[in-house]
Amino acid sequence: MAKARPHSGRSGHRRRNLLLAAALLSAALLLPAEREAAGGGSVVEDDFAGGFGSLDSMLQWAIGNSDPGRLKEEAADVQKLSEDELLKRRHEIKDLMEKLKMPSDADLMKIAIADLNNASISLEDRQRALQELLILVEPIDNANDLDKIGGLVPVIQDLNNANEEIRITSAWILGTASQNNALVQSQILGYGALARLVKMGYSTSAKEAAKAMYAISALIRNNVNGQEAFALENGNAMLQHILGSNGVDLRLQKKAVFLITDLADFQLNSGNSGLTFLSERVLLKSVTDMLSKFDLDLQEKVLLAIRSLLKLPSTDATDLESCGLDSVLYRLGVQLEELPSEEQKEYAGEVDALRREVEMLFQQKLKPGTATAAL
Repeated sequence: MAKARPHSGRSGHRRRNLLLAAALLSAALLLPAEREAAGGGSVVEDDFAGGFGSLDSMLQWAIGNSDPGRLKEEAADVQKLSEDELLKRRHEIKDLMEKLKMPSDADLMKIAIADLNNASISLEDRQRALQELLILVEPIDNANDLDKIGGLVPVIQDLNNANEEIRITSAWILGTASQNNALVQSQILGYGALARLVKMGYSTSAKEAAKAMYAISALIRNNVNGQEAFALENGNAMLQHILGSNGVDLRLQKKAVFLITDLADFQLNSGNSGLTFLSERVLLKSVTDMLSKFDLDLQEKVLLAIRSLLKLPSTDATDLESCGLDSVLYRLGVQLEELPSEEQKEYAGEVDALRREVEMLFQQKLKPGTATAAL
């Protein structure tokens, strides 16, 4: 029985699977009656046994053999289910699939992996196999089985594929499989995939770099060995490149800032002080400069990062002073007061409150023993 991955935020895929199941239920209920009426008897089991090579073909069959009205009702009901009810339905669907001799997730994973190991396969079929794996590794039990059945190695190898979409989907799979999963994190790190992902972070393709950042973040989150490996691979240089280079996609810069915050928070909560680069002036400068970009969401994320960095014992407030943090915070306060849009004023007020908190922490660390009021 597959366990739900904690805090994964993937209810959309669960619902997609349940919609597939709804179609299967509808088709399974209708076909026996139709065939008996035609004199053919019930041969549902024979038709299901080994009849599908992919989730897509399964879905196409199910929809094609379903009553549209019944399927619509099932789909509407799925949207109203709670998480517990979704899990219950998942178990019921799994039992039904076993009775109908549907291919298991493990069977489908093996089929996709066999395709990836086929050197003569077309790019289109390789991408399809990767996309199927991407869905299949969402349950934590399936992710745990991926390496056992030989799936991690071909996926990691495809990080070097000449085709950008193949590289992107491969990184996506690694990020999905390793999310909140220490076992898979360790396996991927053991294969040395982090070095390639860091290189992908320098890609001029915003889409590729963003997916590499997603995979890196999932791979090293709450993982001391992963974070140490990230430092050894000069991951800090990649972060500085993303933050400091002109023309870099804003969404990618937000991901980089979020990763810095996550790493700093882990250091604070675990008492681990191994990531010395978080307190280096060059990184502090790159983060501070991000406050000059007038995007409220980015500025909020940067302020959260600076707040966490200020709390690190290894961070020297004079380094942030030399980076011009005090003047940047002042200018940001002026900008927030002058916002013309009424729609943004409430959000701007929240960002300004965070700015004042950061300013207070900065002044207190700059002059220990004082409690200078924020401007």
